[in-house]
Amino acid sequence: MSNNEVYHTPVLLKESVDGMLIAPDSICIDVTFGGGGHSREILGRLGKGGHLYSFDQDADAEKNAPDDKRFTFVRGNFRFIYNFMHYHCTTKVDAILADLGVSGHHFDDETRGFSFRFDADLDMRMNKRGGETAADLLNRASEEELTRIFKFYGELNCARKLAAKIVKVRAERPIRRVNELIEIAKPFCPPQREKKEMAKVFQALRIEINKEIDALQEMLKGAMDLLKPGGRLVVITYHSIEDRIVKNFMKSGNFEGKVEQDFFGRVVSPFEMKKVIMPADEELEANPRSRSAKLRIAIKKEEDNA
Repeated sequence: MSNNEVYHTPVLLKESVDGMLIAPDSICIDVTFGGGGHSREILGRLGKGGHLYSFDQDADAEKNAPDDKRFTFVRGNFRFIYNFMHYHCTTKVDAILADLGVSGHHFDDETRGFSFRFDADLDMRMNKRGGETAADLLNRASEEELTRIFKFYGELNCARKLAAKIVKVRAERPIRRVNELIEIAKPFCPPQREKKEMAKVFQALRIEINKEIDALQEMLKGAMDLLKPGGRLVVITYHSIEDRIVKNFMKSGNFEGKVEQDFFGRVVSPFEMKKVIMPADEELEANPRSRSAKLRIAIKKEEDNA
């Protein structure tokens, strides 16, 4: 098994790359390189005149970069897509792909603290070069801030009670390890839904630590400016928070989903939404991670019609 297959099994691989409508000379961006599965499929469809730029802020991902003159690896957060592409003197592209799911590599790495399957330091940073860890956050944030994080990013009904318990426990000792957080959160997770609820606790912290919502919004705005008229934006989402943001942006050009109309009652939006695709039964059986995946495709409108 190759390194990229170990690192991550790509979700909706054919459907997402098909949705990019790649021509031999297309200029494409994969903003979530990971194990490189989607990027390799894109390169397989490009000719000599095409080029692919792939983003990832994780140093581990860079090890999977292919040796190909048509490929440029950008080690950075995709929230800065617009600035990085200007740095590379490429301001108009044909297609942009974003697989927003956390790499299987991160969940399977026992040292990163992303998963409640392994006891480890509560880190959860995508970029280990700096920034606050999940442990730092748990021991610093106010009860009100923790409640907000668990409520909005984890959609947990027990958000306030869980935040209060964390504040109480940390007054006696710092919370540093995965198992310590599990012990605190377990009483708030009904046995029949324990794994699902625990996953929401970890999801909420991960989203906050990596500022995933801010990064997603900045990436989408950058993508809108970079895409040529007729260019395609292809996004795979995994939870309702990010999917709502992507859907609203594709529908209206804003994150609230506020649709504006012109004098003739036509919807004013920079995009035309094409379709939503769910994983087929075969993929669901082969890759359990795809269960919550949803693929959305939109086309950038001509400037004078946007």
